[in-house]
Amino acid sequence: MSHSVNNFDVLCVGHACYDLIFSVDHHPSEDEKIFAQSYHDCGGGPAANAAVIAARLGFNVAFAGYLGNDLYGEKHLRELRDNGVDASFVVRGANPTPLSTVLVKPDGKRALINYKGATRPLPADALNFSGLRAGAVLFDGHEPDLSPPLADYCRRQAIATVLDAGSVHPGTLALMDSVDYLVCSEKFARQLAGDEEAALGLLAKKSPAVVITLGHRGLIWRQGSERGHLPAFPISAVDSTGAGDAFHGAFAAAIAADMNWTETLRYASAAGAICCTRTGARQGLATRQELQTFLRQHPG
Repeated sequence: MSHSVNNFDVLCVGHACYDLIFSVDHHPSEDEKIFAQSYHDCGGGPAANAAVIAARLGFNVAFAGYLGNDLYGEKHLRELRDNGVDASFVVRGANPTPLSTVLVKPDGKRALINYKGATRPLPADALNFSGLRAGAVLFDGHEPDLSPPLADYCRRQAIATVLDAGSVHPGTLALMDSVDYLVCSEKFARQLAGDEEAALGLLAKKSPAVVITLGHRGLIWRQGSERGHLPAFPISAVDSTGAGDAFHGAFAAAIAADMNWTETLRYASAAGAICCTRTGARQGLATRQELQTFLRQHPG
C-alpha cells in the first residue's frame, strides 16, 4: 500500500522486536544451567503484536516503528506482511532489531531479557503522517519523539487515540494526558499511585476513559462519572506472554468499529484470555473466527 492511501481502521505506533522463547520447568538461579523443553521464535513488541491481532480480526491495519536491516528485522517484516499488516510506515536502519529472550514456566510465569544495542527511538520527523485517516491510533509509548505530535494530529482530526501503558517511563508519561483511552497494566497503576484504586482516580483526571487490566482478576474502568469492573474469563492459563498486547490491539479495533463500551471491554478481554491459553505471543493472537466462537461460548 502506498503512502497516498493513508486510510486505516487501526494504526499501531511503537515497539517491534524479535522474540526467542524457551519453555523451561523453572527460572534458572545463579550459575545454573538448564535445558528448555521447547523453543520457538517470532516477532514481538507491544504495538507490533497489537497490529497483528487487529489484522487477524479482519481490520485494515498499519504498523509504524523501527526494524533493523538484519535477519530478525527481515523475518519480522515478512511476518507482519504475512498477517496482512501494512508496513509502509516501518523504518529500516543499520542498528539492530531489538531482541527479547523469554523464559516461560509451566504456570505461564515468564522472565525476559531484552537487548537493543545502539537502537534509539525514531526522531519526530522520521515519518510523515499528514493525510492519515484512521478509526483509532494505538501508542505503546516506545516511540516518545514520534508519538506526541501524532497524538496532537489525531486530536485535530478527531481520530480516537489509545495508550497501552505497560509501565511508567518517559514515553507513557508523555502521552497519558493526551489520549482518549488510557489502558494501563496493574504494574503501571502500582508504579504510579501505589494501588489500582488510587490510580483509577488519578488517571481519570488525565483521560476521558481509563481501563486498568488486572490479569486473572479482570479489569476495572472509569469513564467520566461511571465506573465498573469486568471479571476475567474462566480459562486455563498456559503463558501470559502477549496477552496485554492482544487486549490492546483488540481494544483499538473495537473502538475503530464503534462498538459500545461493554462490547469493547469484552472483545478486548476475550482476545487477552485466548492468548493466555497458548504458548507465545504471536501464536496466541486470535483470528476473527476464534474470537467470535470464544465470545459465544462465554456469554456475558
